[in-house]
Amino acid sequence: MAKFEKILIANRGEIAVRIIRTAHDMGFRTVAVYSDPDSTAPHVSAADEAVRIGPGPVAQSYLCVEAILEAARRTGAEAVHPGYGFLSENADFARACADAGLTFIGPSPDAIALMASKRLSKQAMIDAGVPCIPGYQGADQTDATLLEEAERIGFPLMIKASAGGGGRGMRIVSTPQSVLENLNTARSEALSAFGSEELILERAIRGGRHIEVQIFADTLGNIVHLGERDCSIQRRHQKVVEESPSPFVSPDLRERLGEAATQAARACGYCGAGTVEFLVDAQGAFYFLEMNTRLQVEHPVTEEVTGQDLVAWQLRVALGEPLPLRQEEIAMSGWAMEVRLYAEDPQSGFMPQTGRIAHWHPAEGNGLRIDAGIIEGQTVSPYYDPMLAKLIAHGATREDARRKLARAIEDTALLGLKSNKALLSRILRHPVFQEGAATTDFLGTHFAQDLSTIASPPTIESRTLAVALLHMRSGIRASGSCETIDWRNSPPSPWRYELACNDQSSTLTLIPERANGRMRYKVRDGDDTETIEILDTTANSCAYVIGGIRKMIRFAYDHAQVHLGDALGHVTFRDITQQPKNNEDTSGTGQILAPMDGAIVAIFGAEGDQVSRGETIAVLEAMKMERPLVADTDGTLTTLAVIKGDQVRIRQHLATISPNTDMDTQA
Repeated sequence: MAKFEKILIANRGEIAVRIIRTAHDMGFRTVAVYSDPDSTAPHVSAADEAVRIGPGPVAQSYLCVEAILEAARRTGAEAVHPGYGFLSENADFARACADAGLTFIGPSPDAIALMASKRLSKQAMIDAGVPCIPGYQGADQTDATLLEEAERIGFPLMIKASAGGGGRGMRIVSTPQSVLENLNTARSEALSAFGSEELILERAIRGGRHIEVQIFADTLGNIVHLGERDCSIQRRHQKVVEESPSPFVSPDLRERLGEAATQAARACGYCGAGTVEFLVDAQGAFYFLEMNTRLQVEHPVTEEVTGQDLVAWQLRVALGEPLPLRQEEIAMSGWAMEVRLYAEDPQSGFMPQTGRIAHWHPAEGNGLRIDAGIIEGQTVSPYYDPMLAKLIAHGATREDARRKLARAIEDTALLGLKSNKALLSRILRHPVFQEGAATTDFLGTHFAQDLSTIASPPTIESRTLAVALLHMRSGIRASGSCETIDWRNSPPSPWRYELACNDQSSTLTLIPERANGRMRYKVRDGDDTETIEILDTTANSCAYVIGGIRKMIRFAYDHAQVHLGDALGHVTFRDITQQPKNNEDTSGTGQILAPMDGAIVAIFGAEGDQVSRGETIAVLEAMKMERPLVADTDGTLTTLAVIKGDQVRIRQHLATISPNTDMDTQA
């Protein structure tokens, strides 16, 4: 039986904070590890001790096995909890922990290795009698065999990287003519992302439900399941909303899914927390997809409906104790939903966002739970996954949980960088979701042209509020009172402001006046006119009246900028009134600047090359996503200031394209 008193958490962010919380509640000492960009992150201060393990890039920090084992040795930690992501499903890391005399809080290396391969795990599930999607998972990976198997399976066809996850190395193919091209693309992506070209083929099931079952096993041979989670709403095969129970799953289907999941765990001699994922079609037939050999991101919804602490279960199992409950003792109560708050811009192709968190104010309320790994003033770096927090709500019914969570999303303030907050809110308020009818096609079907995913100018209300707040700031005394703003005996004079938002500028005229002891602003922006009355302001909130309605909004000043959390999410206005006018031709500046912090992973061309508008000059990678950097004008690439592998900062100059001059043209 294992024995340990101090646990090293080989992770970061919200999951590290969450594990530390339970470990402390159970009396364990904890050790955090951190990279240079995470030196002031919440998980570092939450732990009893913390050890620096390297610079920002994950290969030199959170994926560096030697550095993590050395941190455990130096601090005397006897156990390692991997969390999720990073090394959590790395069989070699689990073996290295055992070789170092550390208890790895997770399954055996053999179980991890088996389930890490979609090909081998699927074959093992077929042998165990677990339903699987018809397809090909053989060892022969030649083009000829895969093309032949594709014809046998039929179309639409799913190509998957055997070692893959997160949508990489995955392709849906509709016609026989495009199979070979997609095989080559999937192989290339799989090799780059996972170091393996191995593929499997499956029949594509459209409009299904992604249902997963939480299982737990101990060292004594006991295995239980704790119900299902519905994770059907996904973007690029990444989960966005999760709930438990599923509105689609009947008691009979739940029992059959649970039996299949425990059967899968038994087949690989599993121990610890795991999740067996299934695809369920419209008729209720279900098929094994994969098994995640770790704690899932969405585990809180299971905790909320069962009343159990799954991290506590993990620690007890790692100590050799029996499972806390038998299957018949596990009961589900109420409904729980979770959303993932990401630093990304849905209106710009979901581009990850980096920068300083100017204001962070999570919602509070009965039945709400916020698992976060951020603090106000922290800088979100380009090195890690853009998920910042998870918002979870529990209610007596599905509708109770949905309402609570929708309001919690809207009441949570994350200012300083854009997020998917508005998208999450609109998903939960969509009629199809409210009816419990969302499938894996939901976002593609209903949100391709949604207001939260299409770039649109800020509303006149937001523009009015922004210019009023900027004007107040310029006239406020150090005390913070607005009592002396524009106090004069003569009639108020108009103020002209130039504001920039999303690379667009607008000219506004503002007339301040005092009414009943409060400041009122009349604002004209082109043909739009609005009047706003400021009732009260604190450091980060403003109460105001507009259109006869009293409202409240959260905001944050940042030098010459003001960040607002408006109805469509985060919006930033920059005061450029005093800046010189830009007389550049609107056809393009010829300057390529880094849109965010990141790494240059590809360079196309060299100085002196002729390039065309829209041509890719370089590729920037940040937060696991690649973004092409393109020329905005025709001309000559006269300056290329970076090379492949360079780390760049937001708005750093990368390249210059100079328009060509036609020397043959005569006046």
